[in-house]
Amino acid sequence: MKDESTLIHCEHVSERSFDEVVTAFEKAVGDIAGDAFQKLLAASTDAHDFEARVRFFEGASGFMRFLDIDHGAWLSRIGLPARCKLYILGNPLIARTMLEHDFGAGLHVPVRMMIYEDPATGKTRLAYDLPSSLMARLNNPKVTAAANRLDEKLAALARAVTGADA
Repeated sequence: MKDESTLIHCEHVSERSFDEVVTAFEKAVGDIAGDAFQKLLAASTDAHDFEARVRFFEGASGFMRFLDIDHGAWLSRIGLPARCKLYILGNPLIARTMLEHDFGAGLHVPVRMMIYEDPATGKTRLAYDLPSSLMARLNNPKVTAAANRLDEKLAALARAVTGADA
């Protein structure tokens, strides 16, 4: 089976420097990278305990980083100077609000956000694809409602760290 859907891509173009945006982003988002999430799962005894342990890792934004990829680090090694970081972020408690209605939503959570310095303008951009647009193909009103709330949370995070609207 194949189907098509319309993707909505968002970019917040900031007057702040790359370093300022990255620092603000990493401060707003908790960190559960490496094997921390696996350890959380292994230590959890029940749903209440799991939720409490997840909340410990949440940043002020309600999100946590599962993986950081510094594209700029490897690009510079091949002669392409760049400032570009990709983040995989989310929150299992937020993901649950979609996955409990359709496991297919799991293809798009956790989400990806990228912060990069535009070489043409020198401006810092924070980019992501709107989760509700990614999940629209599921045609599930409950997933759509939860994905819309996720959209709002991501936009709030992006505005807070960039000082700019999409």
